[in-house]
Amino acid sequence: MKSPRKPLTSYHPALHQARVWQRQAVRWARWYWGREDFATDRQSDLLPNKIYRHQSKLRRSLADDPRENLWQDNKIHNHSLAIPHLNGVLIHPGQTFSIWRLVGRPTVRRRFKEGMELHLGRARGGIGGGLCQIANLIHWLALHSPLQVTQRASHSFDPFPDQGRVIPYGTGAALFYNYIDLWLFNPTQTTVQLHLWMTDTLLNGEFRCDGAHPHRYHVYEKNAGFTKSGDTWFRYNEIWRDTSTKGEAPEVLKSEKLYANHVRVLYEPEL
Repeated sequence: MKSPRKPLTSYHPALHQARVWQRQAVRWARWYWGREDFATDRQSDLLPNKIYRHQSKLRRSLADDPRENLWQDNKIHNHSLAIPHLNGVLIHPGQTFSIWRLVGRPTVRRRFKEGMELHLGRARGGIGGGLCQIANLIHWLALHSPLQVTQRASHSFDPFPDQGRVIPYGTGAALFYNYIDLWLFNPTQTTVQLHLWMTDTLLNGEFRCDGAHPHRYHVYEKNAGFTKSGDTWFRYNEIWRDTSTKGEAPEVLKSEKLYANHVRVLYEPEL
């Protein structure tokens, strides 16, 4: 099988940067002159009804590389800067939620620090790195809500072995300012609110709403495993969701396959 052709921008850094600027300009234009009505209203009072809640650990176990431990510290710092821009946002009927539209560009001037980001098949440092954890959490919340995921990019490789994983692999969301983003559309007649906060050890989030929410969601994986081609390992699975009624005798209304993942693995998997 032939190897995929490299994009022209991979041969020279200037070409790559020019392409980045072009994509960012297109996204800025869409933010301000596109058809979407982006969610910008926020309120501190929580809406009365909880849709779904989840949490994730802020730190992995300590690494042998001091740089990785510093990246984890900086990631938490970056979370503390981004969360105030996202917490309490109201997604009214017909509106679209965008992480970057709310958070803005992560820069040193805005006190963001270098954290880990995944780029072109490797882990590297980048200003604002680590914010993908927030995107991962919000995306997982969205899969358990009536919101529709209209833009989302998956990670192109798996850098670390599972460590206390409680949700299926392949349900994350990549970020890169500003065109690799997570967009959620509210097709309902109720307003949905995002609530985000941190404790010493956990990143917490929930979606709430101001009306009745009649459905329950179950997200799970099928056909998961690892395969090897030459010296390279790959990971694969499918992400499915069941939508059910609530009550003592819930009825499954719909089962749907959301994603099919097949990515390169950067570690030796324990089968």
